[in-house]
Amino acid sequence: MTNSDMKIVSLIPSGTEILATLGLTHAIVGRSHECDYPPEIQHLPVCTAARLDSNAPSGEIHNSVNDILQSALSIYQIKTDVLERLQPTHIVTQDQCDVCAVSLQDVEKAVASLTHSSPEIISLQPNILKDVWTDIERVGQVFGVDSVQVLDNLEARVKICQRKVQGLSLNELPTVVCIEWTEPLMVGANWIPELVNLAGGQSLFCLTGQPSPHLQWETLIASNPDVIIFMPCGFDLQRTRQEAKLLTQRPEWEKLHATKAGRVYITDGNAYFNRPGPRLVDSLEILAEILHSDIFQYGYKGTAWEAL
Repeated sequence: MTNSDMKIVSLIPSGTEILATLGLTHAIVGRSHECDYPPEIQHLPVCTAARLDSNAPSGEIHNSVNDILQSALSIYQIKTDVLERLQPTHIVTQDQCDVCAVSLQDVEKAVASLTHSSPEIISLQPNILKDVWTDIERVGQVFGVDSVQVLDNLEARVKICQRKVQGLSLNELPTVVCIEWTEPLMVGANWIPELVNLAGGQSLFCLTGQPSPHLQWETLIASNPDVIIFMPCGFDLQRTRQEAKLLTQRPEWEKLHATKAGRVYITDGNAYFNRPGPRLVDSLEILAEILHSDIFQYGYKGTAWEAL
């Protein structure tokens, strides 16, 4: 199959970004309702829809997710009529989180129902940074694109961060809690602890490569971290500022070390931390800038993160 014959539908934002990084934007013919980067894909037909209101308060969203999953439905619908019309040769999806995007099972079911095409499904399942590199390499191989230069560049940026924090002593590495959801309280996991540690922090409460755990409010208060970073799944900077109020209005908040030191931050989790694609390296640089502003100044402040 030549490049001009390829018609790719991407049903996951990180997949879209991987395709774009590999120079395959021209071959993307359809996207998910959440794919918004790079900007030039925003005009493409949308192939999915959510069964819940993402503008609702976080507690309500959480309950809706549970209700939908308990009724054996998926949170997202695939618009098979749009797929039928687009006749893709390939579909990029994920098998990592049923709450983040359409499930692999749903994609397989939708593809089985198509009459005009039988696209190849490429499913991504990243849990740590290395998995993301593997995904980029695999997507490159499927489409006959050399990923070496892309991966070299990404890995070089990671090494720069590592090198700069190498000389720091243990008491210069702040303890960090990354909040991925506010109601119920959950902390960022999978690749997040790895990014925090690479950026010169000590990640609390979660293990690299594991799903995001729930956290008791009392446990957060007792741990009294040096730094607290909000990165709710799917929310931009403005929405994150709003979400943070659920916690910052509690009386105990004022007593926290991070609050007193002015080291509570909000980030655009939707664009960066929640997407296991090439911009996880941007996420690492954002963390480095937050944790060690004396060493790192990449220029993300104000657009990707702010002090709260």
